[in-house]
Amino acid sequence: MKRLAALLFALTVTTSAQATTTYVQAGRLLADPASGKVETSKTVVVTDGKIVEIKDGFQTAPNGGETVNLQSAFVLPGLIDSHVHLLSEVAAAGRDMDTVRKTSADLVVDGTVFAGRVLRAGFTTVADLGDDPDGIYALRDGVAEGKIVGPRIIAAGFVGAHGGHGDIHGFHPDILALLTPPTLCSGADECRRAVRKAVQRGAEMIKTASTGGVMSNTATGLSQQMTQDELNAVVETAHMLGRQVACHAHGADGINAALRAGVDSIEHGTYLDQDSLKLMKEKGTYLVPTLLAGDTVTQAAKNPDWQTEAVRKKALQVGPNMVAAARRAREAGVKFAFGTDSAVSRHGINAKEFALLIKAGFTPLDAIRTATVWGAAHLRMSDEIGSLAPGKAADLIAVKEDPLKDITELERVTFVMKGGKTALTGASQ
Repeated sequence: MKRLAALLFALTVTTSAQATTTYVQAGRLLADPASGKVETSKTVVVTDGKIVEIKDGFQTAPNGGETVNLQSAFVLPGLIDSHVHLLSEVAAAGRDMDTVRKTSADLVVDGTVFAGRVLRAGFTTVADLGDDPDGIYALRDGVAEGKIVGPRIIAAGFVGAHGGHGDIHGFHPDILALLTPPTLCSGADECRRAVRKAVQRGAEMIKTASTGGVMSNTATGLSQQMTQDELNAVVETAHMLGRQVACHAHGADGINAALRAGVDSIEHGTYLDQDSLKLMKEKGTYLVPTLLAGDTVTQAAKNPDWQTEAVRKKALQVGPNMVAAARRAREAGVKFAFGTDSAVSRHGINAKEFALLIKAGFTPLDAIRTATVWGAAHLRMSDEIGSLAPGKAADLIAVKEDPLKDITELERVTFVMKGGKTALTGASQ
């Protein structure tokens, strides 16, 4: 026993001795966006992917540790995008053919490229809200295991209505029968079953769609498409299984039905009304406004060759309303989390959402909070990410100038560290 104890002690000492330590020297540091306090001349000490201490002054790593010189930079927590689709860029030409041409493996290859772009843009955590299940769970796991360079991925499983947003449209019926997602449902019992299937398959969240969608190739509008009973069943079952529910919703009727069901977030919220705002305040529901998606499709829809007539018509309706809806929600005191719906926009330009939040009346600090402390709270990960403090993941980024003075500075990230590993250094986006 003494020999075993000595061996275990030796292994512990060896492991400890091999622990990697990095000292990050920050000229200006916004460690906790909740406080808004910017400190100067600080050193963030990182060991094995975690922050262990924040020291005063510029300190140098001892015993062969690495020192990162960001003395002239502005450092803040890694950013969080709570609404992406990493396996595609839906505005790309030929995307309809990709639906029938690309396998899950092909999508993972694409997703690997997109994930790298998103991480290098400063987004160290994302929530992927409904992609090909085999593809997104493989990508998520590959990133978590260190095999693929990308942001930390929280992967949702999609549950929606037959014929609604998230279903496949515009193909021959025989092809539709092959492509229809297995977690679509009609009726409350089917929706309960679909949620259970999604969780069984690996979903960490549930994404549902109570209304029509802009990018669905069908002229079924943007109003409610799931019944109250169906939405109640989705939320009740997901919560029973410990999963939160993010709900795609444009029309006020669908927004309010989802809120009555108890969803945890409304994605888009384009036509929210006073009842929506009241319900969101009462229930503490987050709004993820995805203003970049609205701006992207509005500009794209001016080209008559972009997408189908049904999609273009909806795009021209939605885009101009999204900033106004976000403004009303902000003025009402609704909770916000940052989300872009990237895939509609190009991956890697996620930070352009910040300028649109300013257009909706946010201060630069509050805009940053949506992608840090508020985003972490929305994803129930405040103990791990969202601010820089001992015990949290060493996710941090740097820019040259002060984003509290010019929010577009976040579009030009020069340094990215995720989990203590440097993903970008000495470059700008």
